Amino acid sequence: MMRGCRAVVAVSVMTAALQGCGGAAGGNGDPGARPLPPGESCGSIRNELNRLDSKGVPAQVERASNGGKLTPAQRSDVDKYNDLLNQYLGARCHV
Repeated sequence: MMRGCRAVVAVSVMTAALQGCGGAAGGNGDPGARPLPPGESCGSIRNELNRLDSKGVPAQVERASNGGKLTPAQRSDVDKYNDLLNQYLGARCHV
């Protein structure tokens, strides 16, 4: 299951890196790290991502991205996972 999480993180990191390449001429296009929501930390978000990973959510993320059907509960987990991953990467917790 961690392999799936690592793959999702790796793809997200590469996507974020490529988006940085499209910045304005003369600047690096890097907006900087985004602040985490109040009460959250890199560790708390990582713990929640790990919990969702143990439930198999990365496979559900993959299924959803390939057009597969999900139950409402699975869709909720996928949305939460994606939101947490965006927060984690946006705050640069991975570096």
